[in-house]
Amino acid sequence: MHVRFFVYIVCVFLVPALIADEGMWVFNNLPKKYLKDKYGFEVTDDWASRVMKSSVRFNSGGSGSFITATGLVLTNHHVAADTLQKLSTPEHNYLRDGFLAKSHEEELKAPDLELNQLVSTLDVTDRVNAAVKPGMSAEQAVKARRAAIAEIEKESLQQTGLRSDVITLYQGGQYHLYRYKKYTDVRVVFAPEADIAFFGGDPDNFEYPRYDLDMTIMRVYEDGKPAKLEHYLRWSTTGAGEDELIFVSGNPGRTSRLFTTAALEFLRDVQVPYLLNWLQRQEIFLQGYSSKGDEQARRAKDELFYIQNSRKVYIGRMQGLQDRKLMSAKQKAEYDLRAKVTTDPKLKEYAAAWDQVLKSLEEHKKLFKRRQLLDVGRGFNSRYFTIARHLVRMADEDLKPNAERLPEYRESNRETLEQELFSTAPIYEDLEQVKLSVSLSLLVEQLGDKHALVQNALLGKDPWARAAELIEGTSLRDPQVRKLLAKGGKKAIDQSYDGMILLAKSVDTASRAIRKQHEEKVVEIERQAYAQIANAIFATKGISTYPDATFTLRLSFGQVKGYAEKGKWITPWTTLGGAFEHETAHGAKEPWKLPKSWHDAKGKLDLKLPFNFVSTADIIGGNSGSPVINKKGELVGLIFDGNIYSLTADYFYSDEISRAVSVHSAGMLEALRKVYGAEALAKELEN
Repeated sequence: MHVRFFVYIVCVFLVPALIADEGMWVFNNLPKKYLKDKYGFEVTDDWASRVMKSSVRFNSGGSGSFITATGLVLTNHHVAADTLQKLSTPEHNYLRDGFLAKSHEEELKAPDLELNQLVSTLDVTDRVNAAVKPGMSAEQAVKARRAAIAEIEKESLQQTGLRSDVITLYQGGQYHLYRYKKYTDVRVVFAPEADIAFFGGDPDNFEYPRYDLDMTIMRVYEDGKPAKLEHYLRWSTTGAGEDELIFVSGNPGRTSRLFTTAALEFLRDVQVPYLLNWLQRQEIFLQGYSSKGDEQARRAKDELFYIQNSRKVYIGRMQGLQDRKLMSAKQKAEYDLRAKVTTDPKLKEYAAAWDQVLKSLEEHKKLFKRRQLLDVGRGFNSRYFTIARHLVRMADEDLKPNAERLPEYRESNRETLEQELFSTAPIYEDLEQVKLSVSLSLLVEQLGDKHALVQNALLGKDPWARAAELIEGTSLRDPQVRKLLAKGGKKAIDQSYDGMILLAKSVDTASRAIRKQHEEKVVEIERQAYAQIANAIFATKGISTYPDATFTLRLSFGQVKGYAEKGKWITPWTTLGGAFEHETAHGAKEPWKLPKSWHDAKGKLDLKLPFNFVSTADIIGGNSGSPVINKKGELVGLIFDGNIYSLTADYFYSDEISRAVSVHSAGMLEALRKVYGAEALAKELEN
């Protein structure tokens, strides 16, 4: 990809304040007055509830929506790619070739997919904060807060039977309990070919105009039958018009807009460069593996796409962090807020918060590399190691009271953890060897071959030989073995001689220690400091601000609108016919080669129908698969990307040339009918 990046932002604030159509809003604090004043649209509680309950979150990462009363779910092809990859075989490559079920019996069951439908939220800030007493040490505060959250989640699970997660908002300013209905029987109904889902491939990624059918349709089941849904989005056959108000309901992953200037500098100087180096290393070796043959390319395709996409995202973020105008604007906004805090006697108690963040960052720098290698696990990058670590830690954590366990092993998270742990999805051992050997090599490079952890991990072998030994020798490839080890608990783990289990045990003490240090010296200090900053903001601006994204459900809004680029006006729409023109302009060579099905159907298609479009909606990674909704609550599009100028959205927002890119509802319906012959499915959507 030839990155052409120019940041054009006219106004930046320390914390999200409502400028233009900015914001990823929680459903219990929507900007109703702003929408009424600017657009004359009144957001009723009924409208908001219906949109909220029509939206779903994919545990594999990404968003989606219910689109019929018969359980159909719409998301992106690249969100569903994880499932399509796991269902594929050398004989049936669903990720590459697509799929269409002509009956319920033909629908393909995902091996380990969980969809979450947000049912309700509850502010539990006072209860969580009450657990942390004045004068507590950081260690005591971490334990007290963890216990309070565990109690709230367990209590909610027992009372409602719903997945219950306490979510940290405003970096610690608030805590909300999110209750989800879970769907774990999810089946694939339709997916197009990869060549049209990602038409233009890597070069067109984060570019516009685009011509992608980045969609997949699934269905949720209950008790072995298609679920009967009360809340879903009706399909609009016409879509939204230019300048029309639209909404995006999805689960943006994580933003850092509340971060202090010092925190952004840490990202710029330490974290992002490290991650770019790690991603580049992974990409090189995955490309090498893929070049060995068609089957290797199939096995690595989804993971390689994720790595390449992430690399481009971080390049864009780095360019934003290196932009002096943006950082200067951030510094000025921070200075203005701090000046208010220090001069107002009622706010002086918050004055030390920024220095506390700075103190935490100094500790973070000391811990960062070791934490990435050990706790995050970048030194042991293998699905088998992840399974082994969960089994080892689960055995230890189960011996503790629920309130004292690490969050991922609490009773409220057990069902989700076990679904992941006991998945029957295929694991390709040759690919795992490549991944593990690359990460073990990184471990040696960054800690040194004399380090005790390195010596215990390699046992005198080089990274490639050790990776092969571990992968070939593990019995964790069998889900039944995993179940037996989990059921056997601490005794079974202690008696196991599986090499991967032994590796996980050998690094667990050090990994836990670095995690504990990070939680107490970084996370807890920042949480208390950002809570103070959030309180200062509430005191000066009120509560009409939105929290940073947390991979939980949010509502964004904007308008369908083009933009000017290098003196040229980019219209908001592309057409189905434009896809064929785009192919011709690039010589019909990969990755600009349309599938045969599209050429066969060209004469039947209405080539003037909209295909993709852009809007000013405020989105980020995690919003992929989000529905685009009009004022009537109808589905008019499907978010699948942002343009190149949107990549700074983790830190800053602008509606000048930053755009969210979507597939148009009319284009999707036309393709279903005339390219794929999915008339029954199209009628189900319309009805």
